Amino acid sequence: MSVFSYTAVDAEGNERAGTIDAVNLDVAIVAIQRRGLVIFNIEAADKAATKLGGRLEYFDRITNSDIVILSRQITTLFEAQVSALRAFQLLASEARTPKLGVKLSAIASDIQSGSTISSALAHHGDVFTPFYVNMVRAGEEAGKLDETFSFLADYLDRNYEITLKARNSLIYPAFVMSTFIIVMILMMTLVVPNLAGMLSEVGQDIPVYTKVVITMSTFVSHYILLIIILIIFLGIFLVRYSRTEAGRMALAKARMRVPYIGDVYRKLFLSRLADNLSTMLRSGIQILRGIEITGTVVGDPVYEEVLKQVSSDVKGGMPVSEAFRRHPEMPSIVVAMIKIGEETGNMGTILDTMAKFYRREVNNSIDTLVGLIEPFMIVSLAVGVGVLLSAVLIPIYNLASGF
Repeated sequence: MSVFSYTAVDAEGNERAGTIDAVNLDVAIVAIQRRGLVIFNIEAADKAATKLGGRLEYFDRITNSDIVILSRQITTLFEAQVSALRAFQLLASEARTPKLGVKLSAIASDIQSGSTISSALAHHGDVFTPFYVNMVRAGEEAGKLDETFSFLADYLDRNYEITLKARNSLIYPAFVMSTFIIVMILMMTLVVPNLAGMLSEVGQDIPVYTKVVITMSTFVSHYILLIIILIIFLGIFLVRYSRTEAGRMALAKARMRVPYIGDVYRKLFLSRLADNLSTMLRSGIQILRGIEITGTVVGDPVYEEVLKQVSSDVKGGMPVSEAFRRHPEMPSIVVAMIKIGEETGNMGTILDTMAKFYRREVNNSIDTLVGLIEPFMIVSLAVGVGVLLSAVLIPIYNLASGF
């Protein structure tokens, strides 16, 4: 998406200026003309941006917490009987980031030109997901926009909280292991080579484990640059591969096969799946449309493929529970609860119960994982440091005792 700035005149002869997000210049022109404006000038707004500004654009990104707060603000304004146009104009002027302000200004401009809120939001797919847009559309149709934005804020808050907890639980172990690896590399490249030189000069017999450490040190010392280059190339390859369809699917399946970690991810995506569907059903969106939308926002290619096939089966007349039953990725308890929801006509409440259950399971699993990782890391670090110190200190002690 690119940002284009324009100057134009409306039907009443008033001069208008603003910005618009579009894939290219032609799309931007068509979008502006649909608003009933006659364009005087239009150009890419980023032409004047410096290279430094382009690099700093990352720090002006719109985060999930920004959308949560925005949804809360919209709810409050709608409850206060503020019009949609005025609400978005106010929010644009008080936006937390310049980029969000640009987006909200464009949305306000679309609404002023006669677009619905959902249609205006749909023009900014990089910020508002299909799930978000369809929820707003359902709220417009039901006349309950304030409730819809409140639902969205609650949902995004829950989703953000559980995702953040899963991510943060890995930061401490990653930091400790990275520090340990750096210390070991420094020992191997600086300390052990000096020890090896000293022992070779004395000509004393070296224990087997010390020989192993010295051999590893020699390899690391001679090929450290090659190792670093290989790691960098491997990282670049994995990043590029993960951006391909086949790579996303392969890495997702590999992630699911990791003991315990895979189970945590499975519960996380099941929680997200159930929460998405229950929120949409309670907002009046049909189950088939809900499944299609959930497939685009669940965040895992394995479950995206499952939901795509389930959607196809349901379109063909198959009951929802039977469509889910065909996929081993869906636990039998989920299938059974969906079947109960079909029979009782209370699918939204059933899925909400499942979402709460899996959120608790994810929280408990993460807490257990963190509790297991800490002692495992302590033991591993103690063993690693102990072996290295033994390999270094015992030959020195034997050398000193020989005099």
